[in-house]
Amino acid sequence: MPTAARDGDRDRDRGRDRDRALRVVLAEDSVLLREGLIGLLARFGHEVVAAVGDADGLRAAVTAHDPDIVVTDVRMPPGFQDEGLRAAVALRAERPGLPVLVLSQYVQRTYAADLLDAGDGTGVGYLLKDRVGQVEEFLDALVRVADGGTVVDPEVVRQLLRRRRDPLAALTPREREVLGLVAEGLSNGEIARRLVVTEAAVGKHIGNILGKLDLPPAQETHRRVLAVLTYLRA
Repeated sequence: MPTAARDGDRDRDRGRDRDRALRVVLAEDSVLLREGLIGLLARFGHEVVAAVGDADGLRAAVTAHDPDIVVTDVRMPPGFQDEGLRAAVALRAERPGLPVLVLSQYVQRTYAADLLDAGDGTGVGYLLKDRVGQVEEFLDALVRVADGGTVVDPEVVRQLLRRRRDPLAALTPREREVLGLVAEGLSNGEIARRLVVTEAAVGKHIGNILGKLDLPPAQETHRRVLAVLTYLRA
């Protein structure tokens, strides 16, 4: 099937999937934000099957409810360091297909990389908490991750774009821009619309990126995830 047709099908499928209800386990120690997320998700047809305030509660809730997706904070009791992230990584190790969307107060490149390293890098997302206030973006990220996509917060991507260290030195400015949009979880069609270019041009850029990063031959989706990981570690 031509690339444009495949991307068009994915975009249409994504639009339909946004209407389906997801069963969510939510881990957030702030009562106000936790209650707000419960209400927001319910308003758009999703069910929070468990809402907990610490990492131990998160692990127990996932075992008890087998959710469609986990949404968790990074810093949680008792140490308020990276307990939520470490719990998410452990859950991904135990359940490789479990989609996880991590929320963070601050930009932490290493947190995003650690999360993407869990499992095969698909079905994971890393967003800043400010993104929750942008309801459409948050809900879109939730569904993308639940459907196996990889989503990295645009602010993390913007900070990484300012870096000019290997192994990205071989990429042109346009290729770095395209890779940044891939890291945000956009499809070829969405990238083409964002940059006002053809999908064929986007496909060519991605082919060049994968070649320059010397990624091993594999399924295209997996190679894109490997490219994002390379980007985050640069």
